[in-house]
Amino acid sequence: MTPASAADPKRWWALAVIALAQLMVILDGTIVNIALPSAQRALGMPDADRQWVITAYTLAFGGLLLLGGRIADLVGRKRAFVIGLAGFAVASALGGAAAGPGTLFAARALQGAFAAVLAPSALSLLTTTFTDPRERAKAFGVYGALAGGGSGAGLLVGGLLTEYLNWRWCLYVNVPVALAALIGAQVFLRDRSGPRGGHLDVPGVLLGSGGLVALVYGFSEAGPRGWTSPWVAAPLMAGVILLAAFVWWQHRAAGPLLPLRIFRDRSRAGAFATMGLATIGMFGVFLFLTYYFQAVLGYPPVRTGLAFMPVSVGIVIGATQIAARLLPRTAPHTLMASGMVLAAAGMVLLSRLTVHAQYVPHVLPGLLLVGLGMGLTFMPVYATATVGVPTQDTGAASAALTTVQQIGASLGTVLLNTIATGATGRHSRAHGPADSGTALAEAMVHGFSVAYWCSAGVLLFAALVAALTVRRGKPSQAGSKPSA
Repeated sequence: MTPASAADPKRWWALAVIALAQLMVILDGTIVNIALPSAQRALGMPDADRQWVITAYTLAFGGLLLLGGRIADLVGRKRAFVIGLAGFAVASALGGAAAGPGTLFAARALQGAFAAVLAPSALSLLTTTFTDPRERAKAFGVYGALAGGGSGAGLLVGGLLTEYLNWRWCLYVNVPVALAALIGAQVFLRDRSGPRGGHLDVPGVLLGSGGLVALVYGFSEAGPRGWTSPWVAAPLMAGVILLAAFVWWQHRAAGPLLPLRIFRDRSRAGAFATMGLATIGMFGVFLFLTYYFQAVLGYPPVRTGLAFMPVSVGIVIGATQIAARLLPRTAPHTLMASGMVLAAAGMVLLSRLTVHAQYVPHVLPGLLLVGLGMGLTFMPVYATATVGVPTQDTGAASAALTTVQQIGASLGTVLLNTIATGATGRHSRAHGPADSGTALAEAMVHGFSVAYWCSAGVLLFAALVAALTVRRGKPSQAGSKPSA
């Protein structure tokens, strides 16, 4: 055990505080999904605007993550963590009390902005608090379980709060959680930031955040507008151009927003790539299964949320009970590749669903395999991507990893939804007009099946990337000579 770890008897309480904050951020990505119809009716929200309840959060969160990570490096991880928590609580209260759609959209954007400060500071605090390999494996097992399973839990919590209280509690619930985490942060967190200073890379902020916002917006609009719409093509092109300029500037900036030396290590770069591919392949599951459970099988909101729980349970078991125990003596790429193969097998099982499928024999096995595979993957990815990063860069590295996850989720949802919609249309045309509910359901399920096969292909590619790029040893210090 390293001296730093041994000298802090409160480190496991610190993990609980970090985990609580991380869970809150992850839950808010999906907790309002099931509550959205109720909020729309209560606030008189037009159908064309309702997507902004989701998009406002993802735009601000995904677009400002790099800035949030750099703020953590400049002002200190603990201070950034506290600022993020306090701001998230205020934004949640504002959204819960919203009297109109505009206020709700603004509150969701504020939530995303403060989450962009909170998430990288939480991960970098975890990285600097746990340095002993075995303790680090356990801590990242918990973190990986929350990162992967929180989205499914958010659907359940959102369903429960909407059905038994009202939609506003999907936002109000964050206030007591954030206050508890704030108290815990003051008591248990220690900032091992090391020397601070430097200046904020303003051109980097404008180029990086602008590029990410443009990409996330373009992906979010591709579903309702189509890929050929100017409102989709223009933001995507602008995002690519801005991010290319961002990379060019980061090579030349004296104090870059995202030090590119972080990516020089092959294992770390492989972990980032694996995370991006895993989220592209995974996040279609939540979208398609939500429609499958409610529109095809007729599940109410709470039962829909409960139906997702095996994914979260599988992730928790895979991350905390399997990966965390094996990582100290198993090569990270073995766990990552194995996890992706398991998740791909789960997707193949889900591709065989029909309109008459039953939950336990037909749906449950696929969900468990997907959950176990994601748990086996996320935990070593987080550990590998953050180990060996210099202390002054941990916020930037954490923000970059969370950004990859966020962009992967947005891209995966849009791409897989486009594939599913196209397959549904082709099935309907090939089998004549879909006049009955059964015919519509069969066409929909066929579209989902094609998308699941595509997800399986992406996850198998992620397994190959992990196997070929992530070495047996841990990543070297960024900027130093890689280890053999």
